[in-house]
Amino acid sequence: MQGKILWADDEIELLKPHILFLENKGYSVDGVTNGSDAIDKCHEKSYDIVFLDENMPGLSGIETLSQIKEAFPLVPVVMITKSEEEHIMEEAIGSKIADYLIKPVNPNQILLSIKKILDKSKLVSQKTNSNYQQEFRQLGMLLNGRLDAEEWKDLYAKLVFWEIELDTIEESGMREILEMQKKEANKLFADFIEDNYLDWLNGTEEAPLMIQNVIKNKIAPIIGSEKIAVLLIDNLRFDQWKMIEPIFAKYFVKDEEEIVYSILPTATHYARNAFFAGLLPSEIEKRFPQLWKNEDDEGGKNMHEQDFLEAHLKRLGKNVKWSYNKITKVEAGKKLSEQFHLIKENDVNFIVYNFVDMLSHARTEMEIIRELAEDEAAYRSITVSWLEHSPLLEIVKKIAESGIRLIITSDHGTIKVNNPVRIVGEKSTNTNLRYKVGRGLKYNQKEVFCVKNPQDAFLPKLKMSAEFVFAKGQDFFVYPNNYNHFVNYYENTFQHGGISMEEILIPYIDLKPR
Repeated sequence: MQGKILWADDEIELLKPHILFLENKGYSVDGVTNGSDAIDKCHEKSYDIVFLDENMPGLSGIETLSQIKEAFPLVPVVMITKSEEEHIMEEAIGSKIADYLIKPVNPNQILLSIKKILDKSKLVSQKTNSNYQQEFRQLGMLLNGRLDAEEWKDLYAKLVFWEIELDTIEESGMREILEMQKKEANKLFADFIEDNYLDWLNGTEEAPLMIQNVIKNKIAPIIGSEKIAVLLIDNLRFDQWKMIEPIFAKYFVKDEEEIVYSILPTATHYARNAFFAGLLPSEIEKRFPQLWKNEDDEGGKNMHEQDFLEAHLKRLGKNVKWSYNKITKVEAGKKLSEQFHLIKENDVNFIVYNFVDMLSHARTEMEIIRELAEDEAAYRSITVSWLEHSPLLEIVKKIAESGIRLIITSDHGTIKVNNPVRIVGEKSTNTNLRYKVGRGLKYNQKEVFCVKNPQDAFLPKLKMSAEFVFAKGQDFFVYPNNYNHFVNYYENTFQHGGISMEEILIPYIDLKPR
């Protein structure tokens, strides 16, 4: 039996052909002639779906609907009516009906409504699996070719699309295949970065749009033509953007969606300073020696973003009214929301919002957060939940209400690591799990991307013979001492600093208020 149906209509005898049609399709159908009997039946028996005639003697369809929904809120109800009056439709929809049909209805209409309600999950699952199977082969063919920087962005966007699509279905078989395909893609992407990254920075090969050039190439040309808000959400991945996009779509129309390349290391210290300064790390150090902090220097490494931004805007000749706001706590977010009227007339407002980065780090340190964001799907979901209940959403609404153009981007992404890679270094070696910088590092050269001369990657040269070493894919660095302890602690945590599509390929979104 496919499902149990209750049909309430004062002309139920005339619907016998429809009922026989459904019974031949494997459904069990009970018929009643009024609302009171329908409510009694619902108390006597569990139904998968209820069909209600809107115009019945005694209790009306709307009144019956209200009582059924109050007692059995999860039972889907389909309203059937001769009337096309708008207020009846609105009342029915407001009562959370599952579907709305206008008489006369034919058996296939009824069947379609049932399948849409009862079999939707199964049908969507089957179709999604089938579509990904077709796409799997195409993606595999792409990976077998030599992709350029733009093609890698397109491929990653497709993988993210299928990740989110497959999250919505119960079957896990295709998700596992996608994970394997993504792992292979990340291996090839790391090879691509290793082959091309230094050439991009040194001008021997045409580079894609990279984070240090975003303000100059994308934002500066529109500063002064209209009011702009630039929202940099620390550690926001492209897949997380796609999950929160529907929230922004309520208030904005998407004008542009692009993926840009972050820099190495994919860490806030380097990437976000590069974004605001419009310079690579060694260039920042050279131009602002008193402001730049190296790995072994004490104090915060991102305390001078506003100074870097001010100098950058001056170099670009942007003599405009602007503000810089960094939000690291809920209270600061609430304060900015309350005081937004003070800055809304500025030509451009830069906002750094730090929650997502804190979430990824908190997941490592706090067991309860690790459980809440157990896997990639949950990690994406918790990002949505955060935004829906954060002061940032109130700020976003005020940006839209003020008619301000909104640009959303990030400094880097993050990846869930699960493969420990041994490395040996001096005590002074930095603690990041995805990149190491120091002297006398010992590692397997095939497992890492090594920059022997940091200046080649426009990174500060800290000490003689110091080198940068980057983890690839889902690898993370572990010292041989206390190996098992660190593996158990950090395995399946979200980390950043190394080479993966998730860390390097970050969103750039241009939104116009509705």
